[in-house]
Parts: sequence; structure tokens; C-alpha cells
Amino acid sequence: MTGHAISLTLDGTPDLPSAVLQSLYRITGRSTVELRRAILAGDALYAASLFGPEHIDVVPRLEKTIAFLTDTGLGFTLSESFEGTDAPISLATLREILEVPSA
Repeated sequence: MTGHAISLTLDGTPDLPSAVLQSLYRITGRSTVELRRAILAGDALYAASLFGPEHIDVVPRLEKTIAFLTDTGLGFTLSESFEGTDAPISLATLREILEVPSA
């Protein structure tokens, strides 16, 4: 992924029930097999390139994924990738990145 991207990784490697994986599938569009592999490998559950042509589609999925994980009590880590540098970020920082300035 190039440019400005955000990734979301679950804390730990929980063996999630199929119902949770199916819900994540409906939100992220990744198959339950892909999701399970990513979780067990400690890879990103979801990654979104920001401010490109897909921005209008990926940001709502990212926000819905965060809301679902928060509602189900699953911990996660957000990371920002910008110009080749990866760094963990807080949810508040993500909100600042996504905030549209008022005119």
C-alpha cells in the first residue's frame, strides 16, 4: 500500500467464533479464511489506503470495523503508514486524520 494508509490489527491471536468472523467478513469484505489467517499471523485485519480513489469506500469500512471490535470488546492496534514510515496511532489521532476541516 502506498501513500497514507491505516491498518488495524487485533491484539493477540484470539480464536474467534465463526459468527464474529462472519460479521467481520460483512464489514471488511475479507473472507473468513483470510481473516482467520491474518489474526493467527498477527497481520492486519483490515488496511485502508486513505485519500485515494477508494477513500469513500474504505474509510466507512474502517470505522465500522473499529465500532464492531469496540462493541464486542476485542482489543486492537491502529498503525499509520505514511511515506514509508509505520507508527502506531491512537483512535483520537485517527479521528484527527479523517476529520474534514470546516469551510
